[in-house]
Amino acid sequence: MKILKISAVFAILMHSISGDAQGIVQIENTYKTINDLKVGADCTSEYLPLLKGKSIAVVANQSSLIKKTHLVDSLISLGVTVKKVFCPEHGFRGLVDAGEKVTTEKDAKTGLNIISLYGKNKKPSATDLADVDVVIFDIQDVGVRFYTYLSTLHYVMEACAEKGKQVIVLDRPNPNGYYIDGPVLETAYTSFLGLHPVPIVYGMTIGEYAEMINGEAWLKAGVKCNLKVIKIDGYSHKDLFELPVRPSPNLPNMSSVYMYPSLGLFEGTVISVGRGTDLPFQVIGSPALTKANYTFTPQPKPGALEPKYKGQVCKGHNLSEFGAEYMKDTKKIYLFWLIGTYANTPDKAKFFDENFNFHAGNATLQQHVKDGVTEGVIRKSWEPGIVKFKVIRKKYLLYKDFE
Repeated sequence: MKILKISAVFAILMHSISGDAQGIVQIENTYKTINDLKVGADCTSEYLPLLKGKSIAVVANQSSLIKKTHLVDSLISLGVTVKKVFCPEHGFRGLVDAGEKVTTEKDAKTGLNIISLYGKNKKPSATDLADVDVVIFDIQDVGVRFYTYLSTLHYVMEACAEKGKQVIVLDRPNPNGYYIDGPVLETAYTSFLGLHPVPIVYGMTIGEYAEMINGEAWLKAGVKCNLKVIKIDGYSHKDLFELPVRPSPNLPNMSSVYMYPSLGLFEGTVISVGRGTDLPFQVIGSPALTKANYTFTPQPKPGALEPKYKGQVCKGHNLSEFGAEYMKDTKKIYLFWLIGTYANTPDKAKFFDENFNFHAGNATLQQHVKDGVTEGVIRKSWEPGIVKFKVIRKKYLLYKDFE
């Protein structure tokens, strides 16, 4: 097994935030790329017969590829009747800011209507589905509860269940699908950032998750969706998977993808996660942070036109090396930086904002950080919920588990 080396400089960086780093554990998962697998979209022989003579809508973005060709272009070339495209947060081409309104438009290449499923119109309407028989969902997930594509999946399934339309999910690997961690969402904190009682990291593919939504009757009024999942050939939850395309504008590489479960919590704080820099979700900081050895200045960029602290110098830490070389081996959400930056922020009363508890899924994590509770005690509070979730999750697994 290769022993990971962490530079002395980096070790000092970690210590400077808040004490010593905890929990360095190496894992020996198999690393796979898109060429080692057949994702659901590649398995055309399994789903094309289901589309014959049907009118189709596709829920897609820039990650919806068959090899290097967009799914929508491939379906049209194969004679499938594609009526329209639904797009989630960040838009069909993946360049819209996080949280920004996605407008309805036409695709320049195909002329198809593109209908936003973000903002006020999160759920396909009866009119949207009137001329459609089947909705294909093909979007790369990253395995984190507050990544909003899960909520888009929920509302698509719900709308189709209500109108008697079939949903076909073309499954894709989960790059964070090899572990489970974090507090389970409490009902009081249900929002578009999380609709279901699952941990922050739930260890399931988007297809498995769709089966769970259906099987656990989580859709409105317990309606059941006519659901078909096209499985991935060659995948196991033991696998580490390198994404061939960035899943959203501010997750540009695997370092950011591995860091996202931990750093996404900062979206509900005064700390910037590097939107508007070349290292989104790989740096953290703010103008007021103390004990910092790195600076960055957020500027407008595609996918982050109005970043937090635009034009202001932020003091903080560059965690990109940590994310690329170490984060995948932790198999957990890393609370080290959340606890440390809170301790090193002068005005603690303003550290958390109203969105933090919706990211965390409860009010307990915020209170624990404020009270100076240790990471070990915080993690122990998650265990009962995780144990219960694992029992539910096991019923819907389509691939060999990591345990």
